[in-house]
Amino acid sequence: MAAPRTASPRRLPAPRWPWLLLSLLLPLLLPAPSEGLGHSAELAFALEPSDDVAVPGQPIMLGCKVEGTPPVRITWRKNGVELPESIHSTLLANGSLLIHHFRLERGGSPSDEGDYECVAQNRFGLVVSRKARIQAATMSDFHVHPQATVGEEGGVARFQCQIHGLPKPLITWEKNRVPIDTDNERYTLLPKGVLQITGLRAEDSGVFHCVASNIASVRISHGARLTVSGSGSGAYKEPTILVGPENLTLTVHQTAVLECVATGNPRPIVSWSRLDGRPIGVEGIQVLGTGNLIISDVTVQHSGVYVCAANRPGTRVRRTAQGRLVVQAPAEFVQHPQSISRPAGTTAMFTCQAQGEPPPHVTWLKNGQVLGPGGHVRLKNNNSTLTISGIGPEDEAIYQCVAENSAGSSQASARLTVLWAEGLPGPPRNVQAVSVSSTEVRVSWSEPLVNTKEIIGYVLHIRKAADPPELEYQEAVSKSTFQHLVSDLEPSTAYSFYIKAYTPRGASSASMPTLASTLGEAPAPPPLSVRVLGSSSLQLLWEPWPRLAQHEGGFKLFYRPASKASFTGPILLPGTASSYNLSRLDPSVVYEVKLLAYNQHGDGNATVRFVSLRGASERTALSPPCDCRKEDATNQTSTTGIVIGIHIGVTCIIFCVLFLLFGQRGRVLLCKDVENQLSPPQGPRSQRDPGILALNGAGRGERAQPGRGKKCADAKELEQLFPLAGMAGPPGPRPTDPAAPVPCEETQLSTLPLQGFGPLDRRMAEAKAPCTGPVAALLPLDRGPILLSEGQVVPPSAAPAAQPAHSGQ
Repeated sequence: MAAPRTASPRRLPAPRWPWLLLSLLLPLLLPAPSEGLGHSAELAFALEPSDDVAVPGQPIMLGCKVEGTPPVRITWRKNGVELPESIHSTLLANGSLLIHHFRLERGGSPSDEGDYECVAQNRFGLVVSRKARIQAATMSDFHVHPQATVGEEGGVARFQCQIHGLPKPLITWEKNRVPIDTDNERYTLLPKGVLQITGLRAEDSGVFHCVASNIASVRISHGARLTVSGSGSGAYKEPTILVGPENLTLTVHQTAVLECVATGNPRPIVSWSRLDGRPIGVEGIQVLGTGNLIISDVTVQHSGVYVCAANRPGTRVRRTAQGRLVVQAPAEFVQHPQSISRPAGTTAMFTCQAQGEPPPHVTWLKNGQVLGPGGHVRLKNNNSTLTISGIGPEDEAIYQCVAENSAGSSQASARLTVLWAEGLPGPPRNVQAVSVSSTEVRVSWSEPLVNTKEIIGYVLHIRKAADPPELEYQEAVSKSTFQHLVSDLEPSTAYSFYIKAYTPRGASSASMPTLASTLGEAPAPPPLSVRVLGSSSLQLLWEPWPRLAQHEGGFKLFYRPASKASFTGPILLPGTASSYNLSRLDPSVVYEVKLLAYNQHGDGNATVRFVSLRGASERTALSPPCDCRKEDATNQTSTTGIVIGIHIGVTCIIFCVLFLLFGQRGRVLLCKDVENQLSPPQGPRSQRDPGILALNGAGRGERAQPGRGKKCADAKELEQLFPLAGMAGPPGPRPTDPAAPVPCEETQLSTLPLQGFGPLDRRMAEAKAPCTGPVAALLPLDRGPILLSEGQVVPPSAAPAAQPAHSGQ
């Protein structure tokens, strides 16, 4: 066992007498105000106060140093209120603030805790420093004490304590009232108050205490006994993670400690990775103890989910645990606002861009006061752009951009100088605006009192009174005109007008604004559409007009049968309505529907629609009731029909491809034994395949008979290849050739085998009437309806009775 060491002295707060001496010497050491303040034209901070922790009863100093054109006056604010002069605090020569005895709130006396700001002012303006939060040093009691632990030799023991304090307490450990040996590699002390002991030995047994100390106090936890038993059995144990990483939220430049304690037999190998697959890196990274990951000087890029894995050596068996690290960054400026000089009457713009994590919120100050949008001041792009239009002497000031988030705040300033040229005219006078119509306002004015000779024109500024200034627009007016008619305005709307006079050297200041409202008018006809819902109901649809409600308006609906003189209505509807249903209508009557919008100025023109319900009632009558038993029978055969349809469709696609490939060559190809193909085949009637309608010369009857040749479907091609008697002549009856093809006006002709045709079929073939549609064919009457032309079907019952068919030809 290691020899016991003598207890080292506990860490106690440092004595405070040097602060008292410093408070006495500082006024002598610091330079006078005229020497300490810089003489640059811009008023800016060379040193700003920072967050700090003070010990009650002890002095604390808040630093502040300002550069700018003297004389510069410095004051301090606490929680936004100016600190009065008192014996409790002293304003030093360089602008810093010294609090002699930091106080907590007791017996009605105010506490010195709060947010402090340094305020500097000279003849050009005023600037305010960043906020510095001053808090009292504290130390709470332990809310987690270490617990007694029993471990096996060679195993792992872990103690933990938790305590809150300002500043963050320093945690150390004692064993048997003696500080532990931090040089021992088996002992790992983590900053968050964790003690890990690996490779346990018998001499590790003892009582452990947690010691927390800061400038406020020292606390010692309850004792926790560690008992080390005999060596383990040596049996195999699965890898196990006893403690995994916790979720952490830190600020940049702090140190992240991700704990991972794993056990198992054999001892598992601990590794770290990021869940997003990015490399952890090596700079500032170290592994403490057997698997704790330490990241020094964290940045925003270190944010992410970290995974601790405990692997059994030589296998893929592993256990994992993960924790999220969030790194915040205080606001800092990417682009500072720049001081500018602009002529009076023009526009000044400042741009300020800041970054941080979380993204900072930007506010603007004018001479130390919060500046919001309104009037001629506009804020855009999440307050990163400040625009001041029509600047005047009252706008000359120092403007500050303050960026702030949960990690801290920062400020930057810029000065606006307004240039006044000699001899500029004064503002136009007697500005008046009078409404002429619902869309026009006449604005008149008088010329300025002084410096009018160099005026080259006027600019009239126009906007709706309810709109923000950035929606303003301008219209130019010649110098000899003192009135202007503003048109294309909205009815019943209030507008704001003001005028500026322009010279080659700049613009005058703005005139006093004046307001005028356009006259009202009745609303326009609303767009109306009608939808038939059933045999006795309609739905009327239109766009809602919320503006009608603002002008005491809405919609009026009328309807009547077209044959009657009087309307039913009006049906009053609000301006937000967009539909209305009419029911219990007569399906045999044509209705006239009229919709109009109205407001306080009267009724607008109506939109009229005529609608008939007769078609809907006929469709309802023609729709048969559901025959569920018939549908069940149909569903039983639907699968077979789908399969047959797929086969037919695939065959047709193949045929079309072959037709396209060999169509050109087929025009010079002789049809083998055309006469045999055109003549009906002989044989028993029971073996004949009845013809069916075939488009482009293909039929199911032909596909069912292997060995039959393809038929030529073009009658003109048949004429050229086989100049048969009568084919080139005019169409007429041919009783001697009932099987000849019928000439068509279209280029497509379907030829069918004639077996199974009855006498009526022959008579129709002999008639050889020209086709009346794109495709025409003859079908046996006993096979179903006859297709006369596209879209025209004659059922068999409508055709003349056929004579009995012959058994042979």
